[in-house]
Amino acid sequence: MLRKHLPNLADVDLRLLRVFQAVARNRGLANAQDDLGVTQATISNQLSQLEQRLGVRLCERGRSGFSLTEDGKVIFDASQNLFRSIENFRSVVGSVRGELTGEVHFGTVDAMWSNSELHLHQAIASFSEVAPKVVLHVDIASPQALLQGLGDDRYHLILTPAQRIPQRFRAMVAYKETQSLYCGRGHPLFARPDARIDLVELASYLYAARSYMLEWTGPQNITFEIGAVSSHMESLALLILSGHYLGHLPNHFAQQWVASGTMRSVLDEEASFEDTFYLAFRKKEQNQAAKLLFDCMRTGVTVSSRDA
Repeated sequence: MLRKHLPNLADVDLRLLRVFQAVARNRGLANAQDDLGVTQATISNQLSQLEQRLGVRLCERGRSGFSLTEDGKVIFDASQNLFRSIENFRSVVGSVRGELTGEVHFGTVDAMWSNSELHLHQAIASFSEVAPKVVLHVDIASPQALLQGLGDDRYHLILTPAQRIPQRFRAMVAYKETQSLYCGRGHPLFARPDARIDLVELASYLYAARSYMLEWTGPQNITFEIGAVSSHMESLALLILSGHYLGHLPNHFAQQWVASGTMRSVLDEEASFEDTFYLAFRKKEQNQAAKLLFDCMRTGVTVSSRDA
């Protein structure tokens, strides 16, 4: 593509850069449609318009698949910094005026609503009362996507289970929850009392595993036979309820099916484990509203804090 004189950035460029960011994050035009709310043809036209304005080829798209060009990778990183700077500027201006403005992007895993100890809704209520002019974006994603999104500036703050938090993030233990092993009605173990279930026997049944824990050694070093994989608790619950898989779920989340008699825990003492959840954000985070949301969320749920 012939490089030409770079025009001064205008509102149209910012809008087109946001389209490019969505496409790059979703690794393709089709996957970005839900985020952008427009057709794939419209997205393609917008990318072409941006490439013409910048004078560089940003990505390869077609039957062979989607990929960023080397120039596209540089532009994507630069655009992330650009929008971060704009957001920080809005935050600073709001602080000068004595108010918090702008946007905060918060990401978390699913199945949080049933945790009565976390009080996320109360934290959000406190934040909204103090910062009513801040637009709060809440997204649900897998732990891998949350950490990646925090690293590439998609999120200001995340709540996620993790075995290790990268050193570039500040992390605080938010809480710990017990995850028990469950089976659904119709499973061979459903009607059998724990006293007649051998711990070693569990490895002979198909297990619904988490995509981010495939190399995980289970409680008591059980090596489960993986028969299905998902990164979300709702999907794991569906697999367990089928009666064909064992799987671990948070006790607070599984309780609704236990109460209805469609799911039961197996060997609570031996086969359960404790999962640790962290609140994390970048150590150099400058968004004051994001820092306020962090303070609201850590109130009342803190077990301990550290820099990870």
